[in-house]
Amino acid sequence: MNTSLAPTSAVSAYRSKTVATWLAVLGGWLGLHRFYLHGLRDPIGWCFAPPALVGLVGVQRMRAFGVDDHLAWVLIPILGLVLAISMIGALVYGLTPDERWNARYNANAARQHQTGWATVLGVIAALVLGAGILMATIAFSAQHYFEYAAEQAADAAQKR
Repeated sequence: MNTSLAPTSAVSAYRSKTVATWLAVLGGWLGLHRFYLHGLRDPIGWCFAPPALVGLVGVQRMRAFGVDDHLAWVLIPILGLVLAISMIGALVYGLTPDERWNARYNANAARQHQTGWATVLGVIAALVLGAGILMATIAFSAQHYFEYAAEQAADAAQKR
């Protein structure tokens, strides 16, 4: 029985940079990478799913009502931004040096993380997907904004 008042160092769970990177790529829109690293009580992790689901409602509305649904024009870019943010998270996780990763997430773990090719491929996937999603979101938003502005200008010209 330990009767000393000195704190005992508990061994913490090992956190893989590769798993965190791929969780951000594949399930970042649900905050899975945050829950893996910080647990289910992470408030930031819970901030990912609601806007992503709102964006999915926009996708559903566009499929149901067509491209003229103005509410879908607003909701779909929200999904794009959530996906782009999760890809940025994957890039940050994957590109963090092993020493810093281990100091932050594996300080008391039984083993330390060593970056391998799976992490590098996750970073590449995040870069390609994130750039494509961000460009598509900007293009979609800009196109529909200018179409709406042109409609408003045409309506104003007809009323004169």
